[in-house]
Amino acid sequence: MAFLAKGRMFAAATVMAVLALATGAQAAGSCGKNGAGFDAWKQDFAAQAKSEGVGARGLSALAGATYATRTIAADRAIHKAFSGSVDDFMKRRGASAIISKGRSLKKSNAALFGQIENNYGVSPGVLLAIWGMETGFGASMGNQNTVSAILTLAYDCRRPDFFHPHAIAALKLVDRGALSSSSVGAMHGEIGHTQFLPGNVLKYGVGSGNLRDKNTALASTANFLKGHGWRAGGSAQSNIGAIAGWNSANVYQQAIARIATAIDGD
Repeated sequence: MAFLAKGRMFAAATVMAVLALATGAQAAGSCGKNGAGFDAWKQDFAAQAKSEGVGARGLSALAGATYATRTIAADRAIHKAFSGSVDDFMKRRGASAIISKGRSLKKSNAALFGQIENNYGVSPGVLLAIWGMETGFGASMGNQNTVSAILTLAYDCRRPDFFHPHAIAALKLVDRGALSSSSVGAMHGEIGHTQFLPGNVLKYGVGSGNLRDKNTALASTANFLKGHGWRAGGSAQSNIGAIAGWNSANVYQQAIARIATAIDGD
């Protein structure tokens, strides 16, 4: 009996080991490091997306998405973009030009920024700093297919859990007509003048949710910052926690705070 019990225990352990290997293989198969498994992954993701409320238009956009090699290349090099000191980062990103143009735009759009500050408590400087830093005040909003970019990042093994909800959100935005299968934006799927990720468009986008409209994008950015703890009347530096919600890189946060302070100080 003792031998039989040990045999049963060994058999059970063997079964558990096989199941663990199978589960590990299944988990590994749920993401990829190149485009080889992307089409198969899309089929599995379609079932998930449908269960999370994505409709026919969104599913059609998913079916037509392609593996975004340029997005992956940009993602692999992203740490370089935020390297070095704050001064170095500001120089690379043209902070002095952002401050100069930001001051001019603050004056020429005074009514808009006044209304936004009344509604959300967010001062103009930080909005102009983000707008200038992200797209050069709308001059460069990106040319990468948004749906393909965000789905590629949801599939890629580096950060699938982070990008999964944004991929679902992008497909829901297609359902709503705010995006289409041919919409373009930044390399990581960011959208519009201030480069919102799709999930943040759903949560913080105001009005039409069309972030390629300047007024909508700026109001939505203020709504995002308010939602992340921005305190009305405080300086950009004292609201660094809210800016951190926008971008987790310390050099970015400090650069935005400095640029915002310079713009609002004029």
